[in-house]
Amino acid sequence: MSQRQVLQVFEQYQRARTQFAQAVAELASRPQNIETLQNAGVISLLRPLLLDVVPTVQQTAALALGRLANYNDDLAEAVVKGDILPQLVCSLSEQNRFYKKAAAFVLRAVAKHSPQLAQAIVQCGALEMLVICLEDFDPGVKEAASWALEYIARHNSELSQAVVDAGAVPLLVLCIQEPEIALKRIAASTLSDISKHSPELAQTVVDAGAIAHLAQMILNPDAKLKRQVLSALSQIAKHSVDLAELVVEAEIFPVVLTCLKDSDEYVKKNGATLIREIAKHTPELSQLIVNAGGVAAVIDCIGSCRGTVRLPGIMMLGYVAAHSENLSMAVIVSKGIPPLCACLLEEQEDHIKAAAAWALGQVGRHTPAHARAVAVANVLPTLLAMYVDTRSSEDLQMKTKKALKNILQKCTYLPALEPLLHDAPPNIMKHIVGQFSKVLPHDSKARRLFVTTGGLKKVQEIKAEPGSLLQEYISTINNCYPEEIVRYYSPGYSEMLLERVENYHPVL
Repeated sequence: MSQRQVLQVFEQYQRARTQFAQAVAELASRPQNIETLQNAGVISLLRPLLLDVVPTVQQTAALALGRLANYNDDLAEAVVKGDILPQLVCSLSEQNRFYKKAAAFVLRAVAKHSPQLAQAIVQCGALEMLVICLEDFDPGVKEAASWALEYIARHNSELSQAVVDAGAVPLLVLCIQEPEIALKRIAASTLSDISKHSPELAQTVVDAGAIAHLAQMILNPDAKLKRQVLSALSQIAKHSVDLAELVVEAEIFPVVLTCLKDSDEYVKKNGATLIREIAKHTPELSQLIVNAGGVAAVIDCIGSCRGTVRLPGIMMLGYVAAHSENLSMAVIVSKGIPPLCACLLEEQEDHIKAAAAWALGQVGRHTPAHARAVAVANVLPTLLAMYVDTRSSEDLQMKTKKALKNILQKCTYLPALEPLLHDAPPNIMKHIVGQFSKVLPHDSKARRLFVTTGGLKKVQEIKAEPGSLLQEYISTINNCYPEEIVRYYSPGYSEMLLERVENYHPVL
């Protein structure tokens, strides 16, 4: 046998390995093939190919494994049990950029499914290698490494801390300064996922100088990058007053308000979320947002969009209004009540309606003037209808009940309260009747109206427990009128009169 024939055998074997790896990678990209591949024992067949002498075979085998592991947690588990991770980690430092990207893809695909699988990656020493990849000259390798680190960090604070301890944060901050948009996006997203778990982790990101670089990118024309930048700043600002103040000091106002007019829904939503996370902490931070025109901008944003994009804006208005009478008045003056009412009526999701109800309760709870501003928008019957509707979620019922109580306890605008007398359940009725008992003794015009609109008659029909607060309120109202008027509107009085007519013997 000639030398050529001998070598041909090796060439055929190499071609076959290459074809096999490529075919499996191609098949693994289609979900309908996954089960068949799994049953054919594909993972144990790919494993030796990761150590193949031919780089193309190695890379393609890694790509195939990544696609399989990405599909579901069973396959990701099989990759871990097949002892494949140590091989990948070993090769990460030595191989070319194509292999590094493929290996990082496998690690990301395994890590995404659960904290346990992400922990398996940490235990096999992958973090150190991924961090080394963040310093690679090739932006694609940095991007792949950053993505894998994000999928590890997103699960919980322990895994996030492991990523921090491996030294990833300063390098990620360098990555957001690179010219490649895709790398900026994924690095910002990873910083966001590291920051979200605890104030300490967020502080680590701040200490690496991330805020200034993120703040500069709020005006970047790339919508996906803006989403990640706003998300990262929100995750930092949410934890504490100090962190929120550091974000504000990066001069994000009024720049961030332009995001609320963005054509991208997620940029709008993340922009409103960032403003909400700052507003919630203190009256001073809320005042700063008001001064920058933030309340008016958020109100416009709520009016111009639908669905969950509205949610952070609704909550932001609630937080601002909750802090003080003046801040609540700023929401009223900026015409914040009509869009909040619109959210109650237009939205299908109960949790969005519940947020709008909560926000309206915060606006109306301070003084009679605040409560009147909410009441004249005719929102009280809507809140009551949602509270008594059995189809409303438990959370929506709770929020509407609380909002009604908050507003009713301050509301002295009787025309808005009167329609509720006919529909309210006893626990709400108590607050409505209570407000009438406060106003009627001092207002003769209101007393007259209360009779002509049927309010007094309705109060006589209420069955209150003797000695209860409700009974006390009813007595106070009744004491505002002559006894015969009260008797005239009491249930059964007309029958009593007719009986007297029947039993009356005329004097002839």
